[in-house]
Amino acid sequence: MDDELFTIAEATSRSSVVAPFGHVLTAMVTVFDDDGELDVEGTAAVADHLVSSGCDGLVVNGTTGESSTTTDLEKEAILQAVLGAVGDRARVVAGVGSNDTAHTIAMAQAAAGAGVHGLLVVTPYYNRPPQTGLLAHFTSVADATDLPVMVYDIPGRTGTPIATDTLVRLAEHPRILAVKDAKDDLFAASGVMASTELAWYSGTDQLNLAHLTQGAVGMVSVVGHVAAPAYVEMVRALNAGDLAGAIRIHRALLPAVDAVMHTTQGAIMAKAAVQMLGVTTSRAMRAPLPTATDSEVDTLRAGLSQAGLL
Repeated sequence: MDDELFTIAEATSRSSVVAPFGHVLTAMVTVFDDDGELDVEGTAAVADHLVSSGCDGLVVNGTTGESSTTTDLEKEAILQAVLGAVGDRARVVAGVGSNDTAHTIAMAQAAAGAGVHGLLVVTPYYNRPPQTGLLAHFTSVADATDLPVMVYDIPGRTGTPIATDTLVRLAEHPRILAVKDAKDDLFAASGVMASTELAWYSGTDQLNLAHLTQGAVGMVSVVGHVAAPAYVEMVRALNAGDLAGAIRIHRALLPAVDAVMHTTQGAIMAKAAVQMLGVTTSRAMRAPLPTATDSEVDTLRAGLSQAGLL
């Protein structure tokens, strides 16, 4: 693996927390052909592009990867393709979350068997368990393999936030090492970071800089499909004490973040973006997510151009 990327945080004075999953991770799209079938080679090409662009980690089979509409067999094929393409150059983190603890455990064990480097486990959705249920769910999954776990807190999608007390208790588990924070409560995040050694990852591109300045070790980014080199520089700037430089990068990226995250769903625009860059030939999504329209692609192109990314 690239030693330079994996030692970005070693010289930082912002935090003593090690980044167990890397620093600049992209929540990777899954590529389908125009008929909606899994494009394994195209997915591997995206992984190679992202790592070559500076990502030291990838999240595969997550929300942006349309995990809710891929089968377990497809998820295994995706993991094998990504590991084959970049597994010796970056940390590959498998999204294994569901709203069924037994199924999540089975997916975690399958991912471990495939050879991934870590697990992303989202809060169970729809059934909205109480905090005691969340604690039991995450603990059971962490107990099921020897892999490190990143807990994914995204109440806007799941309906249930992970309470600060629950995160503090989860931090006691030897394999629960990190949080992907898409709860977007900066004050609550500060409280957990102050009370635990959990490595904090921004899960909302709009707040990447804010999270990093208060102690996060990195990000799991959707905009990273087009802006990974800039995010690497942002992390390096902050670790060197150059807040003004990090702010300049943040502000330069605003049009891109707006275009990817606000035109429509981020997954739709991220897939359109990698097609625009020539990494893939199709931007097809699986229903119920629609494929980006030509008008949306025009908006995306304008935002990326304004940010200097085309």
